[in-house]
Amino acid sequence: MRVRERGTPRVRWLYANLGYKLIAVAVAFLLWGVAHTSSSIQRGFDVPMVLRGIPDDLVIVDQSSDEVNVRIQGTRAALRNISPADLEYPIEVSGAKPGVLSVEVDPTPIELPRGAEIVSRSPSRVDLTLARRGAKPVRVRADVTGDPAPDLRVAAVEVEPPRVRVTGAQPEVLRLSEVLTETIDISGATADIEKDVSISLSGSHVWLEQAQPVRVRIRLERMAEPAKPGRPPAPAGRQGGKPR
Repeated sequence: MRVRERGTPRVRWLYANLGYKLIAVAVAFLLWGVAHTSSSIQRGFDVPMVLRGIPDDLVIVDQSSDEVNVRIQGTRAALRNISPADLEYPIEVSGAKPGVLSVEVDPTPIELPRGAEIVSRSPSRVDLTLARRGAKPVRVRADVTGDPAPDLRVAAVEVEPPRVRVTGAQPEVLRLSEVLTETIDISGATADIEKDVSISLSGSHVWLEQAQPVRVRIRLERMAEPAKPGRPPAPAGRQGGKPR
């Protein structure tokens, strides 16, 4: 008597036409992948504005926005190919005049890969304020803080060069009468100090025509000893100038 194996029909059904079934599964995954990569999505990007063609006699003193936010629509594959570091929005300002220049934001110049397009942008307009460029020489003053050793005092402070030429937005340049060096701390100093330091400019639209450090020399001298009864006070050391 022959014993029938249990579950054999099911096993046979599972392996019947196995090749066709594997092909069907592969096609299903392929269709899912195509649909997933070709579906349209949106992403937002903050694109920096780049000003081009600024006239040599003008300075930008104010800008309502320095970037434009764009919504880009496209396939997942296309958006994956967008590198935010490579995006920029150029603004042409050649031929501009002093005053406020209002520019409509047209995202067309932003380069995008195939399959991607810009559907919205913000802001739709950017305002630029331009001022005439000015220049003039100004005095340099050393910014000295602290006190030297107890028996010493500052005899003279010299700056080389004593004047530098600044340039930038004309209204700010005209208001400048002097510029300060970076702070020099002489607390507890026991000998003369000589060092190269940079210049600190307070105006945000003013800069040096030649950005280079200046040399500051701080000469110290010993203070006069207090006078003893019946004797005139001892003279102080020779002074080479007054601290500024």
